[in-house]
Amino acid sequence: MKVAEIRKLPTEELAIESTKLREEIVEIKRRFATGEVQNVRLLRVKRKELARMLTVLSEQLTKETK
Repeated sequence: MKVAEIRKLPTEELAIESTKLREEIVEIKRRFATGEVQNVRLLRVKRKELARMLTVLSEQLTKETK
């Protein structure tokens, strides 16, 4: 997802999506450890996407509290 797409999501949806991404990252790590996945780049992409979501989520939360 692009940052512009992430910014359009409501706060609740961002929280849900970030949880799903964390679960995906754990699953990718498990599959990488067992040798099912050779593409390490996939893990890197998912981690960056999670970082983008968490950044936008924290921005939205600070706006809501003001």
